[in-house]
Amino acid sequence: MNFLSHLYLSGNSEGLIIGNFIADSVKGNAFLNFSPDIQKGILLHRKIDVFTDTHLIVEQSKKRLRQKYRKYASVIVDIYYDHYLAINWGTYSAVSLNDYTQNMYELIQKNTNQLPFKSQEFTKYMVQYNILSAYAELDGIERVLKGMSRRTTFESNMEHAIHDLKEHYVLFENEFKLFFPELQQFVNTQIEI
Repeated sequence: MNFLSHLYLSGNSEGLIIGNFIADSVKGNAFLNFSPDIQKGILLHRKIDVFTDTHLIVEQSKKRLRQKYRKYASVIVDIYYDHYLAINWGTYSAVSLNDYTQNMYELIQKNTNQLPFKSQEFTKYMVQYNILSAYAELDGIERVLKGMSRRTTFESNMEHAIHDLKEHYVLFENEFKLFFPELQQFVNTQIEI
């Protein structure tokens, strides 16, 4: 799952949201340097990633891409699944996608001093280009894939992955719709209520 899904799955807890947002910038035991609520968000992010990366439905999506994109297939599927969350947003939230993303931007910017430098820099980019809402549009997904391709150390070819999304659009969407409720159930078992 990518940024939109991770934020959504954090519910309304500010600490979980911040932790889930910064988790990829926090390596190893460095999560211990944060407040307990943010630590929970970082750990939740890691659990979501493990659940997603080892799920059989997600594996079907990745398999369709693996020959072309090798290790980047997982990253591409995460972005595709955020697209399907965005276009089906009304199924999962009573708050509009635009209002939700604006609330997330405000919350994250309000907590800038708690973000690692890498997350601070990404926040500027995310807000400037309204990345969270852009997931709802194929043009937005294409921009995200191109941006990620530019940032990879090795040749990823992710900039071409929009064509695979278009070619297998319904298959990926069906897999997302089967997988996401299972992910939600898993997350509910991980969050203390």
